[in-house]
Amino acid sequence: MSRQVFWFSLVMIVYPYFGYPLVLYLFGKLKAVKTSQGMPAGDFTPAVTLLIPAHNEEGTIESKIRNSLSLEYPREKLQIVVVSDGSTDATNAIVRKYRDDGVTFIGLERRRGKAQALNTGLAAATGDIVVFTDASILLEPDSMRCIVKRFREEEIGCVSGSDRILDGGGEGMYGRYELFLRNLESEIHSIVGASGSFYAQRRRICTPFLEGMAPDFLSALTTVEKGYRAVTESTATGHMASAKEARDEFRRKERTILRGMTTLYHKRNLLNPSRYGIFSISLWSHKVSRWLVPFFMILLFASNAFLLEERFYGATFIAQCIFYLAACGSFLGTGMSRSPLSKIPYYFCLSNVAILFATMKYATGIRQEIWSPTKR
Repeated sequence: MSRQVFWFSLVMIVYPYFGYPLVLYLFGKLKAVKTSQGMPAGDFTPAVTLLIPAHNEEGTIESKIRNSLSLEYPREKLQIVVVSDGSTDATNAIVRKYRDDGVTFIGLERRRGKAQALNTGLAAATGDIVVFTDASILLEPDSMRCIVKRFREEEIGCVSGSDRILDGGGEGMYGRYELFLRNLESEIHSIVGASGSFYAQRRRICTPFLEGMAPDFLSALTTVEKGYRAVTESTATGHMASAKEARDEFRRKERTILRGMTTLYHKRNLLNPSRYGIFSISLWSHKVSRWLVPFFMILLFASNAFLLEERFYGATFIAQCIFYLAACGSFLGTGMSRSPLSKIPYYFCLSNVAILFATMKYATGIRQEIWSPTKR
């Protein structure tokens, strides 16, 4: 029995991270969708609203506004809206300085959460395309043209940009892995989630954001539900710093997963393969199976402990112990933390512990209603 549990657990751990990308790659060879990804942006410049929600972002908001004003996009077609969600620092005063430059400022007197901030911004939006972006990410000059060019295709309803983590260690590697997956998903049908810090959606298919749910995930799911495709555009890039503290990154992961679970339950009809085909399989593989990984990690370790009399399983048990020791070493800042290889087990373990905590909160009815930007 222990052998069966061991091998089943191993398969369930490997599949979402290695098996699923392989399935996407092979399926893409058989049925790839022709796209304009990577093609020159050209002269396609629809009216765009750049929507920036902010809460106590005095350290980043000015550079974000300057970055937005410097984008290579016709100024008369670019509306910049900053919604301050009950900020108590200098955020509001900084944004007001740029009103004469055409920046629309909306200040909410009390903190109401990211969903309400986005809904307030949407109500003021005038562009055909709404680009959602965080204050912490700085966009490349041509990123606006690159992300909106995909909307030439009528079937495209949502486009994710590429957020690059600077000096991110495990976080940066994970980000690159997610971008790789999105590219594969885009070639077949749709991505299952957009970049939370930089993505765009047709305004006519935007629906009100709901508190306690992940806006980027909800936008992608709503897009597919309405009969459009959600894709990624690798040339639309932005750069952001990695989280300053492990505690901040853990909280961000836990919050993201909890809100993702809440969102997927709200849109659980999309998990039906008979109605949504390959997209449903992607949801099961990219999201649900990954959320199950920490439980299979526990089963793998426990079942392995009952098989130590056999040489092969003794070696796998030692390998697991080394993996977890490397993660602990990176967390504690020992000599192992200087090795790039130790950052992989560290971030993998951090992510899966965050999944465990998020699952416990979800199961006990705890929801994340108020949004706190990660310190970067």
